[in-house]
Amino acid sequence: MKTKVIFKILKGEVIALFPEDAGDSNPFATCLSYQHIGQHGSASVDLARLKAATPYQYISLYVELEQIGYDLLIVKKFSRKMLQERIAQCEVQIVAD
Repeated sequence: MKTKVIFKILKGEVIALFPEDAGDSNPFATCLSYQHIGQHGSASVDLARLKAATPYQYISLYVELEQIGYDLLIVKKFSRKMLQERIAQCEVQIVAD
């Protein structure tokens, strides 16, 4: 199954946002992210407003993500369905706890 990803520019660096993956227990505000430095972390969904990275800008991060096991599908924006995926992940986590 492919992992949806959105590449943006944050303070001159490329950040990968995973719009279907919860960043923490608040799926309305966060999603999972990845950067060369710092790697995985929680990011505000407001970062979706940032300027999109060009393929030239994100290619090295794309390759790094594939090397650690991701099968990526690049998308342009967040959707309501993606929010529902994040909510479902948090609900499963609450039930498991």
